[in-house]
Parts: sequence; C-alpha cells; structure tokens
Amino acid sequence: MEYIPAKTVVSSYSGGNGWFGNNYNMNIYKGCCHGCIYCDSRSECYGINDFDTVRAKENALAIIRNNLRSKVKTGVVGTGSMSDPYNPYEKELVLTGHALELINAYDFGVSIATKSALITRDIEILKEIKEHSPVICEITITCHDDRLASKLEPNVSSPSERFKAIRQLSDNGIFCGILLMPVLPFINDTYENITGIVTKAHEAGARFIYPAFGVTLRQNQREWFYNKLDELFPGKLLREKYIRSFGNNYECRSPGASKLWKLFRELCDGYGILYDMKDIVFTYKQGYGINQLSFFND
Repeated sequence: MEYIPAKTVVSSYSGGNGWFGNNYNMNIYKGCCHGCIYCDSRSECYGINDFDTVRAKENALAIIRNNLRSKVKTGVVGTGSMSDPYNPYEKELVLTGHALELINAYDFGVSIATKSALITRDIEILKEIKEHSPVICEITITCHDDRLASKLEPNVSSPSERFKAIRQLSDNGIFCGILLMPVLPFINDTYENITGIVTKAHEAGARFIYPAFGVTLRQNQREWFYNKLDELFPGKLLREKYIRSFGNNYECRSPGASKLWKLFRELCDGYGILYDMKDIVFTYKQGYGINQLSFFND
C-alpha cells in the first residue's frame, strides 16, 4: 500500500441540503481498484493519476481525530464519494473501521456509499453511532444479474452478496438502501433489470432506492468506457450507438428513461420503498433533534 501526504481528511461544514444530507465529506483512500467501466471519478477534472491504484492518506486516523474534535458543529460525515471506503485493502488496514470508531467517539453521524459487502463487518459500530446520530448506508447496485454485473463491475462484491449485506444491515436496524446508478443505455436499462432490483431490494429490507436512468461521460473517462464496450460486448456496436445517440454530451440519458421511471415509481410505491431525496433524508434523520435536520433548515 502506498501512502500519500494529506493535510486534512474531513472537509469543512456544509448545510447538508444536498447528497443524502451530508454535512462533511471524508475520503481516506484515493483511487479505486473496482474496475467499474463507467466510473466518473476517472475523469481528468478530479486529477487522480493512476486511478486504478489505491493509495491511503498518510496518518489518516490522526488527521481525522484532529479534524473531528476541531469542528464547531457535529453532523453527518459522508464517505465513498470518490473512492470506495471498503476497497479490498480495507479488510487488512481497517482504516474505515477505525474512522467509524472516531466518528462515534466524537458524536457524529455517518453516511456510507459502497459496493462492498465488507461493510457488514462494521455493523456493531454503526449500531453504536445510531444510538446518538443518524446513520445511512447506500449500497450501489446497478444489475440484478450477477453475470452482467461481473462485466460492468469486475472487482467488487456480486449483486447477490450486496443484497445479502442489505439484509444484514436492515436486520440490525441500520437504515440502508440502494444507489441504482448508473443505468447504462442499451445495457442494463431494461424493464427486467429494474423490476429485478426493486423486487430484490424489497426482499432484502431496503428502505430506499435512489436512481439515475443514464450515465455521465466526459474527458478521458469517455474513451475508457468506449474501449471497455468494444472489449466486453464485441459485435454489438455499442460505441457507435452511444456516439450516434449522445455525441459528446455529458449526460447520456437512457432512451427509455421516462418509461423506466414510471415502472420504478409504481414498484417502489407498491413496496413502500422511498426514492425522493428529501423523504430519504427526513426519514433517516428523524428522531435525532433539530440540529440533525439541517437538510430543511439551512
């Protein structure tokens, strides 16, 4: 493991009126080895060289401790926005696990985005945090079929394993659900896939699903994605379909997005699964006092 210098790990305070009500952002690792063909973090604008190589921030835990104890306001610390906090190295290094212990010690809440079933290792500390602050876990699942997922996301837990992780989290009282994104045009934007994910989410006890029926492409990420389409789906001319349909657009919305959204909404409503961001944030922060409900007050 290569360690890189860092002056801070936990960001400055924000009002929490955005992504899952996060007040702070924390990235212990830089880069990702999951190999997902669609990853936006590969884009040049983020300035991450050798993106497929995972590096950890030097003295991360000491920095996190200093960052947290110096904050004037507590709130929800989000992690997983740029690099998965449960990459394969985390199993041995336990940096995310120890960071959660610090978050608990300083009475912060936590919002975790991951594709890894390793998150279940930390259920007990998440339950401790939940005693005093909001906790939410967002598990990315883009396919209900393990075989297709193994092409799109080759180095992560299978969807089956991720659904089992949601079941474990839910059974332990942790508010958790699914990030259904991206839904790739011409690949996993099908009625069968959306129905399968929502149905399995319900069976696993997921409280919410937050979708995006399309994908974003820019800079060098676009060429990486197209090369992977040529490699993984030979003869299907998917590169040509994307170029013809979207040109150089940043947002590549599924041609069937409106119909997929209608199907998705009907299924979620039938199962009582949340999908609106305000409803998700309100529900997981409910009962923790007015300070934690900053999503509506800032």
